[in-house]
Amino acid sequence: MTLTLSAQDLFRTAYESRYTWDAQFPGYHADLTLQQGEECYQGQVQISRDLSVMVQGFEDPTVQESIQHQLRDIVTHRQRRSFEQAHSKNQFRFGETDDSGAQAILVQGDAMGSHYKIRGSEICQVSRVMGPMAFTIDTQECLQTEQGYLPIQYHAIFRDAQSQALRGQRHFQDRYENLNGYYLPVYQKIEAIDSAGQTIVTEFIYTNLELLGD
Repeated sequence: MTLTLSAQDLFRTAYESRYTWDAQFPGYHADLTLQQGEECYQGQVQISRDLSVMVQGFEDPTVQESIQHQLRDIVTHRQRRSFEQAHSKNQFRFGETDDSGAQAILVQGDAMGSHYKIRGSEICQVSRVMGPMAFTIDTQECLQTEQGYLPIQYHAIFRDAQSQALRGQRHFQDRYENLNGYYLPVYQKIEAIDSAGQTIVTEFIYTNLELLGD
């Protein structure tokens, strides 16, 4: 007998197959070098056991704030939340299957109007609206870990939520290191392309990573 997965079952499997930090995650700290063109900034970062973030040592407050946002993004994607916590109020239905075989999953009840595409047991596309901005993130490559998959190459397109005018694009390349069973970021390259086609490349280089003690 062949069992047919519902849209919710398919999405749930992909959601629960992501790599996240477990409840015993101790936190970590690292040195960070941020390179953008000819400019270079250095300081220290920390994500604590409670997933709070700390950034220090960067002389430029704008750079320091940007790094804080980047660390909070890391926490958002690595924080473990059950499917019920994240999606219990949502309803899922199938959309179309694209030429690559990715299955669209349409969502009702999500405050940001999220929609997804699933390929195999991985979420390969996320589309959302946040205020005046709509964005779509497509994942091209994932790192397969013992605890789940980690996107390491992905592309984001940003548009005006009303007019759909292109506002910019970003291409990401990430690398991770397994430190005592926890995968931590050691490198991220972001190629940001604005609506005029100008490109800015930013690199985050993490060194001297160390898990926090009790």
